Amino acid sequence: MPQKVDNPAVTDGAPAESSGVKSARRAVDLIETFAANDVWLSLSDLHARTGFPRSSLHGLLRTLLEAGWLEADANTARYRLGVRALICGTAYLDRDAVVPFATEALERIREKTGFTAHFARRNATEVVYLETRESQRSTHLVSRVGRTLPTHATALGKALLAELTHDEIEALMPPSLIALTPNTITSLDALHAECAATRERGYAAEIEEGTLGVRCVAAVIPYRIPGTDAISCSMPISQVTDADAQRVGELLAEITTELGQQLRRAGIR
Repeated sequence: MPQKVDNPAVTDGAPAESSGVKSARRAVDLIETFAANDVWLSLSDLHARTGFPRSSLHGLLRTLLEAGWLEADANTARYRLGVRALICGTAYLDRDAVVPFATEALERIREKTGFTAHFARRNATEVVYLETRESQRSTHLVSRVGRTLPTHATALGKALLAELTHDEIEALMPPSLIALTPNTITSLDALHAECAATRERGYAAEIEEGTLGVRCVAAVIPYRIPGTDAISCSMPISQVTDADAQRVGELLAEITTELGQQLRRAGIR
């Protein structure tokens, strides 16, 4: 006589697997929601931002809290990212073979220019800052390691977008681009023009498009096709002329070319 099955739908594994994948996806989405907001978030805040049922949020928050991915403020019943996020993020940098070479290049750039230098990688329509060497005389620039900015609003991003074809940029970018400052370009036509200028110059440039009071130049590290990584130099607008910025841009193009050759010789792709 066949054995009675209380819940036959679970025995074939499909619903259980589907439920597990859904929970995992929600956990990832929840972590990314915290990463995108720099404030403590309550269950109500998270429900509004994610649309997840409150019952699911309770379980996810408890699990992530116990695992160290979240921290809780018992007085306000609000949450933020926990130390586990930093540990895993640091592990990514520790295991990236490019970072030590890029760090050495950043040191050279800071020494030669006196300004802050950044190493970043494109992730879809954003640039992710992986390493920074801060200028000692900087008064308002802060380390951006682990932070992201839109590609169209940064010299880093424009340098990396210039690695793509016109059609690839069209497929990647939204038709309307958000403005971070009054100077940020907000149309695809303007972005294409910037990418064309970048290819001609050999480096990208922007003036107060990402941050007011700051201008940047950036160049791609040519060790992959298309390039995924770039280095930039951030300069207080009051301290540099157009000629100064051009000299720094040309220096970056020179140093990133050398760095690309170094990475290829080391077998890093």
